Amino acid sequence: MKSFAIAAALTLTASAAFADDHMAPMVEAMDQSVSNGIVSAEKVAASENGWLVVHRTDAEMKPGPVVGHAPLRAGETMDVAAILTEEVASGDMLMLMVHAEAGGMETGVFEYTLGAKEDGPIRVDGDLVMTTITVE
Repeated sequence: MKSFAIAAALTLTASAAFADDHMAPMVEAMDQSVSNGIVSAEKVAASENGWLVVHRTDAEMKPGPVVGHAPLRAGETMDVAAILTEEVASGDMLMLMVHAEAGGMETGVFEYTLGAKEDGPIRVDGDLVMTTITVE
């Protein structure tokens, strides 16, 4: 019985570690005020270290210029706050997107510019990992 309990515990531990390492990237955020100069995501999941990047967008739902970013750790992170680098007005649409920490010259330095490969967006099955909010 004792060896069964140990085997069960090891299986649960291995399963939890596997789930953390293979979690599907995602972003959860709601419409919000950004009067404090910050936009927040309630929860972000990333399969590797990277960035939560805030793009301007509109009804066409294409990512536009970057107006903020925040570093991400691999795994699930709650309440990720990105400082906005430009004024954002009530009614503006923002796209919160997961980007990689890959291809740039320096680790830990956000190097992406619109359309570049450095620290570019992560895709799952060809789709960007993002959500869109409207500023209140």
